[in-house]
Amino acid sequence: MRQWASLAAAVALLANGAVAQNMLRFACSQLVVDRVDPLVNPGQRYTPHLHQIVGGNSFNLTMTPVEHDLAKLSTCTSCTFAQDKSNYWTAVMFFKAKNGSYHRVPQVGNGGPQGQLVNKGGLDVYYIPSGKVTAFKPGFRMLAGDATNTDDNKVSKGNICHRCWTSTNENNFVGGAPCTGSDTVAIPQDTKCKMIRQTIIFPACWDGKNLDSPDHKSHVAYGQGSGATGGGACPSTHPVKLPQVMYELMWDVSSFADRSIWPDSGPAFIYSMNLGYVGSAAHGDYLFGWEGDSLQKAMDNGCNLNRDCPAAGLTAQSPDVYSACTVKQQAPEPVDGWLKALPMGDMPMKA
Repeated sequence: MRQWASLAAAVALLANGAVAQNMLRFACSQLVVDRVDPLVNPGQRYTPHLHQIVGGNSFNLTMTPVEHDLAKLSTCTSCTFAQDKSNYWTAVMFFKAKNGSYHRVPQVGNGGPQGQLVNKGGLDVYYIPSGKVTAFKPGFRMLAGDATNTDDNKVSKGNICHRCWTSTNENNFVGGAPCTGSDTVAIPQDTKCKMIRQTIIFPACWDGKNLDSPDHKSHVAYGQGSGATGGGACPSTHPVKLPQVMYELMWDVSSFADRSIWPDSGPAFIYSMNLGYVGSAAHGDYLFGWEGDSLQKAMDNGCNLNRDCPAAGLTAQSPDVYSACTVKQQAPEPVDGWLKALPMGDMPMKA
């Protein structure tokens, strides 16, 4: 029966185009949980909200475009492929208890028809090609989503979404392709959810000129359509087709299933921005840092999932190796256990 369920899920994904061709899909363990943001708030310590970061260990307060060569400056990466020294980060999900204290929601690996991914916290990254694509250039960076948005209606559910996972087994696949079906922009607020999967899909069209833009968005654009399809046809203003980058995070909310500790009103699961910013404020940051032309070769040679790909020179590290790549907080503060307040403004205190 379980085999049939897995087959049905795989067919559903194929029908939605998510696994219709080869793509990179790999785990990244947590490099650090820290209140820094070299993309939006370069040089600032204790930025407005907390992030969880993965990737190359040259991650720093200030990473000047091009000048800061992630591939050369990083001595290890918390991602599967040794050649990928990019940095990827998102906001952090917290549980707010009835007594007003907060607890960071832990993360686990991801499963599904393509196989299990193992990480220590962190997230999973996809590079999905659609036909011939042009890999990112050194110094390229971009942002998906808006940390200040409080309106779910201003978010395309086909690009940023959440899914209620009713099992603590991430391999017990739920639903179809990412950001389809019953997926929601809002974070599910239901005790039946044992895990909550968050998906962030980045634009896959580039203007072909700028490695960044003042808002970290204008140099890229979404193509026609939405979802994890590799992106549709690009607009004339952004004619260069990029690999579609997608983040998946599995937030393990199973330890917060006791409804008696939930707040009497308002959401229980929120992101690290503030009380009013839930699913609508979900966002992801991306700084390209693949070695040489390894990503271009990976796309050209159909490298698949999280496996070695000799044609592109890609080598997959074992989970114990990439999980050992960590850095210390650059804005030191407690982020684990019960906190009296979200990590915002002054350093938070333990509850």
